[in-house]
Amino acid sequence: MKNKPNPFQEWLRFHQARVERALERWLPTADTHPAHLHEAMRYAVLGGGKRIRPALVYAAGAALDTPASTLDASACAVELIHAYSLVHDDLPAMDDDDLRRGKPTCHRAYGEATALLVGDALQSLAFHALAHDPALRVSAEARLRMVETLATASGSRGMAGGQAIDLAAKGRTLNLAELEDMHIHKTGALIRAGVLLGAYSSPAVDEALLAKLDHYAKCIGLAFQIRDDILDVEGETGTLGKTRGADAARAKPTYPAILGLEPAKARARELFAETMDALASLDERADPLRWIASYTVERNH
Repeated sequence: MKNKPNPFQEWLRFHQARVERALERWLPTADTHPAHLHEAMRYAVLGGGKRIRPALVYAAGAALDTPASTLDASACAVELIHAYSLVHDDLPAMDDDDLRRGKPTCHRAYGEATALLVGDALQSLAFHALAHDPALRVSAEARLRMVETLATASGSRGMAGGQAIDLAAKGRTLNLAELEDMHIHKTGALIRAGVLLGAYSSPAVDEALLAKLDHYAKCIGLAFQIRDDILDVEGETGTLGKTRGADAARAKPTYPAILGLEPAKARARELFAETMDALASLDERADPLRWIASYTVERNH
């Protein structure tokens, strides 16, 4: 008997393929001058990754009946920022990783100097996409709000700030509040931005609904990081696409290290319950947001 199709897996594969095609269009071709840099940019972005942040853009938009074509630039922008952060995080000056998405990290494949430039170029390309995509049918005010949201999420008050907190925390013991503060910035800010960019693409969204979606996004961001920390303990390198146990080897603060493995799993389940509460007033159009929440706490890579 054939297995019944999983609606989330079908939905996710469709949107992964969609954002991959859109990223292909926004990224310069590998033979565009300067070719070495553009080849490395494509290496860092295409053909790998879960694409959860773009999926959140599409899912939040779908909950508000926004056409996917209107959401492509936002989905690309948040993924380009994520890809840039991975390239820079993997550098010897940061986490010094050799493996990313099942292949050599960008600096291993193209050298450290090129990897630095790849991250810089991907970051600027993200804002170019948001600013210039003609299919993003929103007012100038809404477009500016989207640019501001992504800039805040990726800067010192968001992802970059979280990485700075992470670097300062290596080798020292954090309490739970300090750990959550770090991950609200480092991981959660960009996940939150993905949901908000999808919501801002709809002229119908109001502040009350935005508040609910924002709370959903904050919970998802923390749950995602907790699951990452759990997988660093329980996962397998071949499945993860990165080296298992890397966080423990560097004495990085993690949820299992601070709470213990089972309490960390319980905290992820609590956050999942909060996401469901935040979406309770939304109809079946918000099911992709619910599916992503389930996937976040159950995934094995």
